[in-house]
Amino acid sequence: MENPNTVDDGGSDRPTIMVTNDDGIDAPGLQALVRVLVSTNQYRVWVCAPDSEKSAVSHSITWRHPLSAKRIDINGATAFAVSGTPADCTSLGISKALFSSEPDLVLSGINMGSNCGYHIVYSGTVAGAREAFFNGLPSVSISYDWVGGTSSINDFTLAAEACLPLISSILVEIKTKTFPQKCFLNVDLPTNVLNHKGYKLTKQGKSIVKMGWKPVSSDAQGAQMLSTMTMESNSVASNPDATNSVSKEQLLFKREVKGGHVEEGDTDSCYLKQGYITVTTLGALSHADNDSHTFFKEWLPIVADRTSPSAL
Repeated sequence: MENPNTVDDGGSDRPTIMVTNDDGIDAPGLQALVRVLVSTNQYRVWVCAPDSEKSAVSHSITWRHPLSAKRIDINGATAFAVSGTPADCTSLGISKALFSSEPDLVLSGINMGSNCGYHIVYSGTVAGAREAFFNGLPSVSISYDWVGGTSSINDFTLAAEACLPLISSILVEIKTKTFPQKCFLNVDLPTNVLNHKGYKLTKQGKSIVKMGWKPVSSDAQGAQMLSTMTMESNSVASNPDATNSVSKEQLLFKREVKGGHVEEGDTDSCYLKQGYITVTTLGALSHADNDSHTFFKEWLPIVADRTSPSAL
Protein backbone atom coordinates (compact mmCIF):
# COMPACT_ATOMS: atom_id res chain seq x y z
CA MET A 1 0.00 0.00 0.00
CA GLU A 2 1.41 3.40 -0.98
CA ASN A 3 2.24 5.78 1.86
CA PRO A 4 -0.34 8.61 1.75
CA ASN A 5 2.29 11.03 3.06
CA THR A 6 4.68 10.60 0.12
CA VAL A 7 4.88 13.22 -2.60
CA ASP A 8 4.02 12.00 -6.08
CA ASP A 9 5.92 14.33 -8.38
CA GLY A 10 3.84 13.35 -11.38
CA GLY A 11 6.30 10.99 -13.03
CA SER A 12 8.79 12.00 -15.70
CA ASP A 13 11.08 10.54 -18.32
CA ARG A 14 13.72 13.00 -17.17
CA PRO A 15 16.29 11.80 -14.62
CA THR A 16 15.65 12.85 -11.04
CA ILE A 17 18.27 14.75 -9.05
CA MET A 18 17.86 15.26 -5.32
CA VAL A 19 19.75 18.17 -3.77
CA THR A 20 20.74 18.56 -0.12
CA ASN A 21 23.42 20.53 1.74
CA ASP A 22 24.67 21.51 5.20
CA ASP A 23 24.37 25.31 4.96
CA GLY A 24 20.58 25.12 5.08
CA ILE A 25 17.86 25.19 2.46
CA ASP A 26 18.00 29.00 2.12
CA ALA A 27 21.76 29.05 1.48
CA PRO A 28 22.84 30.75 -1.77
CA GLY A 29 24.89 27.75 -2.87
CA LEU A 30 21.95 25.34 -2.83
CA GLN A 31 19.62 27.92 -4.34
CA ALA A 32 22.05 28.56 -7.21
CA LEU A 33 22.55 24.85 -7.88
CA VAL A 34 18.80 24.18 -7.98
CA ARG A 35 18.18 27.23 -10.15
CA VAL A 36 20.80 26.14 -12.70
CA LEU A 37 19.54 22.54 -12.74
CA VAL A 38 15.95 23.67 -13.26
CA SER A 39 16.96 26.11 -16.00
CA THR A 40 18.28 23.26 -18.17
CA ASN A 41 14.81 21.69 -18.28
CA GLN A 42 16.56 18.31 -18.44
CA TYR A 43 16.01 17.11 -14.88
CA ARG A 44 13.30 16.58 -12.34
CA VAL A 45 14.66 18.32 -9.24
CA TRP A 46 13.91 17.48 -5.64
CA VAL A 47 15.30 19.27 -2.59
CA CYS A 48 15.50 17.77 0.87
CA ALA A 49 17.76 19.97 2.96
CA PRO A 50 18.20 21.14 6.58
CA ASP A 51 15.89 23.93 7.72
CA SER A 52 18.89 25.73 9.29
CA GLU A 53 22.67 25.69 9.05
CA LYS A 54 24.24 22.35 9.96
CA SER A 55 27.87 22.98 9.00
CA ALA A 56 30.60 20.69 10.35
CA VAL A 57 28.16 18.15 11.82
CA SER A 58 29.92 15.38 9.87
CA HIS A 59 27.78 12.23 9.51
CA SER A 60 25.69 12.68 12.63
CA ILE A 61 22.10 11.45 12.49
CA THR A 62 18.92 12.01 14.48
CA TRP A 63 17.95 8.84 16.29
CA ARG A 64 15.58 9.42 19.20
CA HIS A 65 13.29 12.16 17.92
CA PRO A 66 11.01 12.45 14.87
CA LEU A 67 11.93 14.91 12.13
CA SER A 68 9.64 17.51 10.62
CA ALA A 69 9.56 18.13 6.87
CA LYS A 70 8.00 21.38 5.67
CA ARG A 71 7.09 22.03 2.03
CA ILE A 72 9.08 25.02 0.72
CA ASP A 73 8.48 27.00 -2.46
CA ILE A 74 11.50 26.79 -4.79
CA ASN A 75 10.59 27.54 -8.39
CA GLY A 76 10.76 24.47 -10.61
CA ALA A 77 11.59 22.03 -7.80
CA THR A 78 9.77 19.98 -5.20
CA ALA A 79 11.41 21.04 -1.95
CA PHE A 80 11.28 20.25 1.76
CA ALA A 81 13.05 21.83 4.72
CA VAL A 82 13.87 19.17 7.29
CA SER A 83 14.68 19.52 10.98
CA GLY A 84 17.69 17.24 10.76
CA THR A 85 21.27 16.83 9.66
CA PRO A 86 22.48 16.50 6.06
CA ALA A 87 22.70 12.72 6.49
CA ASP A 88 19.13 12.73 7.84
CA CYS A 89 17.93 14.72 4.84
CA THR A 90 19.50 12.38 2.33
CA SER A 91 18.24 9.32 4.18
CA LEU A 92 14.69 10.68 4.29
CA GLY A 93 14.77 11.95 0.72
CA ILE A 94 15.80 8.62 -0.80
CA SER A 95 13.69 6.42 1.48
CA LYS A 96 10.40 6.69 -0.47
CA ALA A 97 8.79 7.88 2.76
CA LEU A 98 8.82 11.50 1.53
CA PHE A 99 9.02 11.16 -2.25
CA SER A 100 7.32 8.32 -4.10
CA SER A 101 10.52 7.00 -5.71
CA GLU A 102 14.30 7.11 -5.45
CA PRO A 103 16.29 9.82 -7.22
CA ASP A 104 18.79 8.83 -9.89
CA LEU A 105 21.49 11.08 -8.44
CA VAL A 106 22.07 12.91 -5.15
CA LEU A 107 23.97 16.20 -5.09
CA SER A 108 25.06 17.80 -1.82
CA GLY A 109 25.99 21.48 -1.94
CA ILE A 110 27.10 23.90 -3.15
CA ASN A 111 28.92 24.49 0.13
CA MET A 112 30.27 27.92 1.08
CA GLY A 113 33.89 26.92 1.60
CA SER A 114 36.08 24.13 0.27
CA ASN A 115 36.06 20.58 1.60
CA CYS A 116 39.48 19.07 1.01
CA GLY A 117 41.88 16.89 2.97
CA TYR A 118 40.96 16.11 6.56
CA HIS A 119 38.08 18.61 6.40
CA ILE A 120 36.16 15.95 4.48
CA VAL A 121 35.73 14.16 7.82
CA TYR A 122 34.07 17.17 9.46
CA SER A 123 31.94 18.09 6.47
CA GLY A 124 28.17 17.79 6.58
CA THR A 125 28.17 18.45 2.83
CA VAL A 126 30.27 15.38 2.16
CA ALA A 127 28.12 13.38 4.60
CA GLY A 128 25.02 14.23 2.57
CA ALA A 129 26.60 12.51 -0.44
CA ARG A 130 28.13 9.71 1.62
CA GLU A 131 24.73 8.75 3.03
CA ALA A 132 23.45 8.20 -0.51
CA PHE A 133 26.54 6.11 -1.26
CA PHE A 134 25.82 3.99 1.83
CA ASN A 135 22.44 3.24 0.30
CA GLY A 136 23.74 2.35 -3.16
CA LEU A 137 22.87 5.60 -4.95
CA PRO A 138 25.32 7.67 -7.04
CA SER A 139 26.20 10.93 -5.35
CA VAL A 140 28.42 13.99 -5.50
CA SER A 141 29.34 16.55 -2.84
CA ILE A 142 30.11 20.01 -4.24
CA SER A 143 31.94 22.86 -2.52
CA TYR A 144 33.13 26.31 -3.61
CA ASP A 145 36.34 27.79 -2.18
CA TRP A 146 34.70 30.95 -0.87
CA VAL A 147 37.07 33.74 0.19
CA GLY A 148 35.62 36.70 2.05
CA GLY A 149 36.21 40.02 0.31
CA THR A 150 36.95 38.26 -3.00
CA SER A 151 34.02 35.93 -3.68
CA SER A 152 30.49 37.03 -4.49
CA ILE A 153 27.09 35.35 -4.43
CA ASN A 154 27.13 35.14 -8.24
CA ASP A 155 30.12 32.79 -7.99
CA PHE A 156 27.76 30.05 -6.81
CA THR A 157 25.89 30.29 -10.12
CA LEU A 158 29.18 30.11 -12.02
CA ALA A 159 30.18 27.09 -9.91
CA ALA A 160 26.88 25.33 -10.63
CA GLU A 161 27.23 26.00 -14.35
CA ALA A 162 30.81 24.67 -14.29
CA CYS A 163 29.48 21.41 -12.79
CA LEU A 164 26.80 20.83 -15.43
CA PRO A 165 29.06 18.83 -17.80
CA LEU A 166 30.04 16.56 -14.89
CA ILE A 167 26.44 16.09 -13.79
CA SER A 168 25.12 15.32 -17.27
CA SER A 169 27.98 12.89 -17.94
CA ILE A 170 27.40 11.11 -14.63
CA LEU A 171 23.74 10.66 -15.51
CA VAL A 172 24.72 9.10 -18.85
CA GLU A 173 26.88 6.58 -16.97
CA ILE A 174 24.03 5.92 -14.55
CA LYS A 175 21.61 5.27 -17.41
CA THR A 176 24.00 2.80 -19.05
CA LYS A 177 24.80 1.25 -15.63
CA THR A 178 28.50 1.96 -16.02
CA PHE A 179 28.92 4.43 -13.15
CA PRO A 180 31.24 2.90 -10.49
CA GLN A 181 29.37 1.70 -7.42
CA LYS A 182 32.33 1.55 -5.03
CA CYS A 183 32.83 5.29 -4.62
CA PHE A 184 31.20 8.69 -4.63
CA LEU A 185 32.67 11.98 -5.82
CA ASN A 186 33.80 15.08 -3.96
CA VAL A 187 34.07 18.17 -6.16
CA ASP A 188 35.71 21.46 -5.13
CA LEU A 189 35.62 24.58 -7.26
CA PRO A 190 38.36 27.27 -7.06
CA THR A 191 37.81 30.81 -5.84
CA ASN A 192 38.30 32.26 -9.33
CA VAL A 193 35.76 29.85 -10.76
CA LEU A 194 35.14 31.99 -13.86
CA ASN A 195 38.73 31.34 -14.97
CA HIS A 196 39.14 27.78 -13.70
CA LYS A 197 41.75 25.56 -15.38
CA GLY A 198 39.43 22.62 -15.98
CA TYR A 199 38.75 19.36 -14.15
CA LYS A 200 41.52 17.52 -12.32
CA LEU A 201 41.19 14.03 -10.84
CA THR A 202 42.86 14.18 -7.43
CA LYS A 203 43.21 12.23 -4.20
CA GLN A 204 42.25 13.24 -0.70
CA GLY A 205 45.17 14.94 1.02
CA LYS A 206 45.94 15.80 4.62
CA SER A 207 45.32 19.54 4.62
CA ILE A 208 43.64 20.94 7.71
CA VAL A 209 43.05 24.22 9.50
CA LYS A 210 44.64 23.95 12.93
CA MET A 211 42.15 24.90 15.62
CA GLY A 212 42.70 25.94 19.20
CA TRP A 213 40.64 27.25 22.09
CA LYS A 214 40.57 30.53 23.94
CA PRO A 215 38.74 31.38 27.17
CA VAL A 216 35.85 33.82 26.87
CA SER A 217 34.02 35.74 29.54
CA SER A 218 30.59 34.61 30.73
CA ASP A 219 27.71 36.04 28.73
CA ALA A 220 23.97 35.50 28.24
CA GLN A 221 24.59 32.34 26.24
CA GLY A 222 26.79 30.95 28.98
CA ALA A 223 24.14 31.69 31.57
CA GLN A 224 21.55 29.88 29.48
CA MET A 225 23.83 26.87 29.20
CA LEU A 226 24.28 26.83 32.95
CA SER A 227 20.54 27.03 33.51
CA THR A 228 19.93 24.03 31.27
CA MET A 229 22.70 22.05 32.94
CA THR A 230 21.32 22.86 36.38
CA MET A 231 17.80 21.74 35.48
CA GLU A 232 18.99 18.46 34.00
CA SER A 233 21.53 17.50 36.65
CA ASN A 234 20.26 15.35 39.54
CA SER A 235 23.34 16.13 41.59
CA VAL A 236 22.69 19.87 41.40
CA ALA A 237 18.99 19.44 42.12
CA SER A 238 19.69 17.36 45.19
CA ASN A 239 22.34 19.72 46.58
CA PRO A 240 21.48 23.46 46.70
CA ASP A 241 25.11 24.35 47.41
CA ALA A 242 26.19 22.64 44.17
CA THR A 243 24.49 25.38 42.10
CA ASN A 244 26.85 28.02 43.45
CA SER A 245 29.77 25.69 42.92
CA VAL A 246 28.90 25.16 39.25
CA SER A 247 28.37 28.90 38.73
CA LYS A 248 31.82 29.73 40.07
CA GLU A 249 33.68 26.93 38.34
CA GLN A 250 32.11 27.00 34.88
CA LEU A 251 34.62 27.96 32.20
CA LEU A 252 33.68 29.09 28.69
CA PHE A 253 35.88 28.49 25.66
CA LYS A 254 35.60 29.39 22.00
CA ARG A 255 37.41 27.88 19.01
CA GLU A 256 40.02 29.96 17.20
CA VAL A 257 42.12 29.37 14.10
CA LYS A 258 45.77 28.67 14.90
CA GLY A 259 47.06 28.15 11.38
CA GLY A 260 46.86 25.59 8.63
CA HIS A 261 48.65 22.83 6.79
CA VAL A 262 48.47 22.25 3.05
CA GLU A 263 50.74 19.54 1.69
CA GLU A 264 52.44 19.56 -1.69
CA GLY A 265 51.73 17.03 -4.42
CA ASP A 266 48.79 15.73 -6.41
CA THR A 267 46.19 16.28 -3.69
CA ASP A 268 42.78 17.93 -3.72
CA SER A 269 43.74 21.08 -1.81
CA CYS A 270 46.94 21.56 -3.81
CA TYR A 271 45.25 21.47 -7.22
CA LEU A 272 42.32 23.55 -5.94
CA LYS A 273 44.70 26.37 -4.99
CA GLN A 274 46.19 26.14 -8.49
CA GLY A 275 42.77 26.93 -9.95
CA TYR A 276 41.48 23.50 -10.95
CA ILE A 277 38.05 22.02 -10.32
CA THR A 278 39.10 19.02 -8.28
CA VAL A 279 37.27 15.71 -8.56
CA THR A 280 38.13 13.23 -5.81
CA THR A 281 36.85 9.68 -5.46
CA LEU A 282 35.83 8.79 -1.91
CA GLY A 283 34.69 5.62 -0.19
CA ALA A 284 32.93 4.97 3.08
CA LEU A 285 36.16 4.83 5.08
CA SER A 286 39.63 6.35 5.00
CA HIS A 287 42.20 3.57 4.97
CA ALA A 288 45.43 3.74 6.93
CA ASP A 289 48.69 3.89 4.98
CA ASN A 290 50.63 0.72 4.21
CA ASP A 291 53.45 1.52 6.64
CA SER A 292 51.00 1.63 9.55
CA HIS A 293 49.45 -1.68 8.50
CA THR A 294 52.91 -3.27 8.28
CA PHE A 295 53.84 -2.00 11.75
CA PHE A 296 50.73 -3.38 13.43
CA LYS A 297 50.95 -6.65 11.53
CA GLU A 298 54.30 -7.25 13.27
CA TRP A 299 53.27 -5.64 16.56
CA LEU A 300 49.99 -7.42 17.28
CA PRO A 301 51.44 -10.98 17.61
CA ILE A 302 53.96 -9.61 20.12
CA VAL A 303 51.14 -8.13 22.19
CA ALA A 304 49.31 -11.47 22.08
CA ASP A 305 52.45 -13.28 23.29
CA ARG A 306 52.87 -10.82 26.16
CA THR A 307 49.31 -11.37 27.36
CA SER A 308 49.28 -15.16 27.01
CA PRO A 309 49.04 -17.20 30.27
CA SER A 310 52.56 -18.53 29.77
CA ALA A 311 53.95 -14.99 29.75
CA LEU A 312 52.34 -14.07 33.08
